[in-house]
Amino acid sequence: MFAPQFSAWLQRRGIHYGWIIAAVTFLTMLMMSAALGLPGAMMQPLGKEFGWSTEQVSSALALRFALFGLMGPFAAVLMERYGLRAVMCVGLALVGSGMALVTLASQLWQLFIVWSLMLGIGTGMTALVLGAVVANRWFVGRRGLVIGMLTASSATGQLAFLPVAAWMIEHWGWRSATVPVFFGAIVIALLCLLLVRNRPSDLGLLPYGQTPAAAGAAPPPPPAMVMNWRTPFITLREASSNKTFWILAGTFFICGLSTNGLVQTHFISLCGDNGMGAVPAASVLAMMGAFDFVGTIMSGWLSDRYDNRKLLFWYYGLRGLSLFWLPHSEFTIYGLGLFAMFYGLDWIATVPPTVKLAGVTFGPQKVGLVFGWIFAAHQLGAATAAYGAGFARTLLLTYSPALYAAGAACLLAAVLVLLIKRPAGPASAAPVKRPAAPTSVARA
Repeated sequence: MFAPQFSAWLQRRGIHYGWIIAAVTFLTMLMMSAALGLPGAMMQPLGKEFGWSTEQVSSALALRFALFGLMGPFAAVLMERYGLRAVMCVGLALVGSGMALVTLASQLWQLFIVWSLMLGIGTGMTALVLGAVVANRWFVGRRGLVIGMLTASSATGQLAFLPVAAWMIEHWGWRSATVPVFFGAIVIALLCLLLVRNRPSDLGLLPYGQTPAAAGAAPPPPPAMVMNWRTPFITLREASSNKTFWILAGTFFICGLSTNGLVQTHFISLCGDNGMGAVPAASVLAMMGAFDFVGTIMSGWLSDRYDNRKLLFWYYGLRGLSLFWLPHSEFTIYGLGLFAMFYGLDWIATVPPTVKLAGVTFGPQKVGLVFGWIFAAHQLGAATAAYGAGFARTLLLTYSPALYAAGAACLLAAVLVLLIKRPAGPASAAPVKRPAAPTSVARA
């Protein structure tokens, strides 16, 4: 096969194959997130062509968000049983096929099949759990950087592709915007087939950052959890007895409600109601994506040094205030630019502190499955807002009540995170002071 030869070629040049796995994973998550964001740009064109209301289209998108989230706890089981490559390829095939078939849809039930089922399940197979699995299997050194980059891709792809999609829709019709995602899914699936391997040991490697001496001296790792289809439910039952789980799940529900479900899905339609074209509105979303990329990586850096509860307090609080201000921005480029900066910086900056708090509370073996359920709550919140905001828009002819409700929910989340008991010991987020080196020891 191609991967062993390529790995040997990279090794001779001092490059670890884990970076190739991370790059292909980054592209996969980027493409999946672009596919998730694209329907938001198609909402008004679909309504005009087929006579569907905002509420009807939003209901299909809401079910997609719910399936996307509910797949999270089971994605780790699929990866353990069938391997990274198979799961990534099947997910890309479902998303590419869904994008191709939606161009033939003319009935609302067909939209539910291709966008709700195929897109929801396909993207759910390669959600944030994929990034966590890749980072933990292939990296010991630079693991935090890898997690930050892969997490950032999951929101940046949703936003960065939208200006191109909006321009294509405006000039060539909504069906044209599905073409880049369809062909992108095919190309990345081929890369997965050629390059992706399940673990470093498949290529005779150690994880990046682990030396043979360190591997031999390290204590044996705890036995891996035996995963089957009951494992996610058993983990949920155990976690549900912990107050911290419910706080993290509840605040992450609000996180999804105030990001993917509301702004990602309805922002272009919201701007259209206020006289702004689809292309400028999508450009504002792309600006949010740029700020999000920086904000999420910075959040990972901050979460290693400061109290994660206080970080979440500020993230949710500032997001809530920005949503209160959005209806009063007058929807000018200047007003929306300010919104994009403050809102974009913490679009998914909540992920690193939430993952760290879950890890401290539930331990390294269970954190993946527990976070899968917390992420499911995130997407259920997104589904609630995707449908609820569409219903409010159809009933009241304005998105303002949905924006105010989401802003108030974010302020509630800011208060709730402070109820989490401060983690004790070295796993807490407080910075650890290192003893000063003796003066006789030369600096490295």
